[in-house]
Amino acid sequence: MSKGVTKQRDDFSRWYTDVVQKAELADYGPVKGTMVIRPYGYAIWEAIQGGLDGLFKATGHVNAYFPMFIPESFLKKEADHVEGFAPEVAVVTHAGGKELEEPLVVRPTSETIIWHMYKKWISSYRDLPLLINQWANVVRWEMRTRLFLRTTEFLWQEGHTAHATPEEAEEETQRMLNVYKTFAEEWMAMPVITGRKSESEKFAGAVATYSIEAMMRDTRALQAGTSHNLGQNFAKAFDVTFQNQNNEPEFVYATSWGVSTRLIGGVIMTHGDDKGLILPPKVAPYQVVIIPIFRDSDQKKSVMAEVYKLTSGLRENGVRVKVDDDETSSPGFKFNEWEMRGVPVRIELGPKDVEKQQAVLVTRYNGEKSFLPLKGLAASMPDRLANVQQAIFDRALKFREDNTHHANSWEEFQSIISEKGGFIRAGWNGDAAVEEKIKEATKATVRNIPFDQPDDPGKCIFTGEPAKYEVIFAKSY
Repeated sequence: MSKGVTKQRDDFSRWYTDVVQKAELADYGPVKGTMVIRPYGYAIWEAIQGGLDGLFKATGHVNAYFPMFIPESFLKKEADHVEGFAPEVAVVTHAGGKELEEPLVVRPTSETIIWHMYKKWISSYRDLPLLINQWANVVRWEMRTRLFLRTTEFLWQEGHTAHATPEEAEEETQRMLNVYKTFAEEWMAMPVITGRKSESEKFAGAVATYSIEAMMRDTRALQAGTSHNLGQNFAKAFDVTFQNQNNEPEFVYATSWGVSTRLIGGVIMTHGDDKGLILPPKVAPYQVVIIPIFRDSDQKKSVMAEVYKLTSGLRENGVRVKVDDDETSSPGFKFNEWEMRGVPVRIELGPKDVEKQQAVLVTRYNGEKSFLPLKGLAASMPDRLANVQQAIFDRALKFREDNTHHANSWEEFQSIISEKGGFIRAGWNGDAAVEEKIKEATKATVRNIPFDQPDDPGKCIFTGEPAKYEVIFAKSY
């Protein structure tokens, strides 16, 4: 399975595509820029979806569904919004054999249609807050695509909330950013930096956009999730008002926030190696794969009896387990296949192991092999998986720290970007024109303005003026 996979150091982009296809996560759809998510890839998405959905509901949010076709006039109601999305919008002009009276936009995001509905549903402060999330697909007509990371159609969730005060809206925006941080770090073992986007990088129509930024194994940045404070912009565009407690009409305050199947790409590029995927146990479709080894029917009988017993014990302890008893493939082929698929723990069980009442346990992320007693193995597996989860996170965090640099001069900044890459923490004066000049010169962008700002951000890396912020610069996906 790992044969034919490009090494990361030779071509990281090619390595990524090789792994996505050889691990059978996704394939190219017949329409340019689309992808087919294969069962194993979709199982990872289901694990992500299930974990996030639980966190959303724990914070009081509920799920709903809105149409994917949006009247074109809706998009034009919020000027910044239409300008931001115009190049990516797919438009339906004909249906049912005739030209439509008004073209329909295939949703690139759902703010407009949701706020059209909120106008019908909100009339009083008693109707607020309104906390709704949607799991859906969206279409953005991307010119340069890559499986999971940037496709014409992708799956995501988008939260849309309405509030009575600006303070509540800001609190919601920050709360959901922290939900994303928690999920990224505790489920995906992917360390992230939280902060505010620059004005040029914020969402079209937002007052402020916040993001979580992660570092991939090639030291590039991945924007893994965003949370937007929309202020009253969409409420004004769609005339969504409520009677406040003083019995006065007021426009509501809004937020929106979302993550997508891009997170699968993030898992691949944060943890994978030249053998393929390395999946954190919490999002792995199978946390343990058992490979029985035997040569004849007598060996098969004794080995499989222990395999069934172990499998039952693992499932009783809440472990997702797969038994690979395919007799048409050799054990060596299976080892390579499940390494490519990134299963956190492999258990090998043969006749001699049965005699000794032991099993061979191989941990995917570090290749460590152990001989462990069968007795108590199933009961101890949740703790072992928790240790693997933490170790994978710790390794990713160390990698980020080792590849985060501070620059104190423009020359040093350029040298780091061209020779080392990674994240650069440096001063910036907050001027969008300066931000654009840095991007033009180095292809590095302001990923975000971290919340953990130093007392003195120093000098602007480009102009030498006093810096307004210390920001994270990086090349990105």
